[in-house]
Amino acid sequence: MRSKNAQLELGIERSREQDRNYNKGGRSFYFFDFDDNIAILSTATYIFHKYTGKELELSTREFGEHSGSVGRSGPYKDYEIRFDDATGSFRNFRDRDMSLVERLLGKKQPFIEDLIHALGHADYHWKGPSWNCFYHAVFNRRPLSLITARGHKPQTLKAGIRLLVNEGHIPHEPNYLGLYPVNCPETRKALIQGRSDISVAEMKQSAIRASVEQAFETYGLNEHHRFGMSDDDPRNVELIIDEMTRLKRRFPRNSFFVFNTHKGQFLRREVFDGRTEDKVVPSQFHQLSLFD
Repeated sequence: MRSKNAQLELGIERSREQDRNYNKGGRSFYFFDFDDNIAILSTATYIFHKYTGKELELSTREFGEHSGSVGRSGPYKDYEIRFDDATGSFRNFRDRDMSLVERLLGKKQPFIEDLIHALGHADYHWKGPSWNCFYHAVFNRRPLSLITARGHKPQTLKAGIRLLVNEGHIPHEPNYLGLYPVNCPETRKALIQGRSDISVAEMKQSAIRASVEQAFETYGLNEHHRFGMSDDDPRNVELIIDEMTRLKRRFPRNSFFVFNTHKGQFLRREVFDGRTEDKVVPSQFHQLSLFD
């Protein structure tokens, strides 16, 4: 059943808007992190006591704030992160191997379960700071990439977004440019290029670079294309800016933007060669046409 809020959202009279540089052949490309950015899900992360092995559950926001100090200092000094996909810290951010019986009984992947749970609450509980920007991109069929630290298969991400369509929160499926769950084994292999010590943020850099290259391959090498990436993790944002700076040097006549949504803010930063320009977007602004 579609939520009342979703019906109201889609019932508003609006018409599709052309890209800002449409008459010059330019397109606007949107890249989104998912968690705490498009949507706020209750997916738990677990850390483990170094000596007892007892696990402690953290929300994505809590983990994002403290992950750098786990095992080193602060309240989680005596804990550690474990990387086993089935039993470790990020097991709910990975697809489960399900038996035929589980599938027949309707068992769903954690990403889908968490979305279903979120959609049972009022919109303001789960729609993230980039939701309106995401809706705008979907509604206007802007080419977009999802670039997330999750390790689900791309088809699982697609199934979750399809749930948003079925529940009436977005009018149709996105015009996908790319799907990059960077901790999915297949995606990771494509991004790391033989390296073994690459971080999540660095894989996101590779995914941004791949998305920009795919944009030029699909839509033509046009100097009027515009690119923007939205993420809530300050460490990721800094490396995204670094990557956007390299892309700006490579494609100096194109425009590149980074949107920092840490703790619910919405800071727009345009990236130039050697400098950036910031603009704080008011909370009441609906984020439409931010760089179109």
